[in-house]
Amino acid sequence: MTSPGPSAVAAGWEEELVDTGEKVRRQTPAVCIARKKIREMRNHSVKLAPSILAADFARLGEQVADFERAGADRIHVDVMDGHFVPNIAIGAPIVQSLRRITRLAMEIHMMISNPDFFLNEFIAAGSDFFLVHWEDNNNLHRTVERIRALGKRAGVVINPATPAAVLEEILPDVDEVLVMTVDPGFGHQQFLPSTLPKIRRVCQMIESVKPECELGVDGGIDAATAGCRGRGERSCGRVVDLCHPRSGG
Repeated sequence: MTSPGPSAVAAGWEEELVDTGEKVRRQTPAVCIARKKIREMRNHSVKLAPSILAADFARLGEQVADFERAGADRIHVDVMDGHFVPNIAIGAPIVQSLRRITRLAMEIHMMISNPDFFLNEFIAAGSDFFLVHWEDNNNLHRTVERIRALGKRAGVVINPATPAAVLEEILPDVDEVLVMTVDPGFGHQQFLPSTLPKIRRVCQMIESVKPECELGVDGGIDAATAGCRGRGERSCGRVVDLCHPRSGG
């Protein structure tokens, strides 16, 4: 995501020397813009969940704190195992470290085979919410029920090529449906406009079956595509945008 916009949170602080020679930190105009945009989106029942996948991991704690100060609603953690998607990223120790420095809820996007094997580990690290894929999960209902039995919120994710119709049986049991607007596995991808009709269909399903369920949109979300995404689910009452801020500084 490029400035101005919520992505500015990631690089929202500058260091400068004051007259005394002491180095201090001041807030850049970009963070002010980010806060304004977040307030505006909240007025339309839209939440922001910055993904740490695009963070500068040398400054991860600092950037997550910046997200919180700017008004983000939660932190999105992309977990990959190199099997379900062709990449490896972020394990439970990262979540445990972040839990010490943020009060925001942490939702775990499990782009992994056999997510059930890792639930206890991520819960012990401080996770609050699990998003599991419909694809390659022969026992999705069992996975969702186990997450709920462990006292956590559960959501289901569908890839761009997966039709909305697969949600019919699982929708009553989940707290969020996350629609991927890129193919999972890598950051900094371009938003797929072809997913807009599906976002609209999922929104209609939610409104009909479980209005309290959240609708999430993940992939290529920035200041420009957030508006494009809005045309897909304008009538939904609870929307979550998964923004992928670019690290700066």
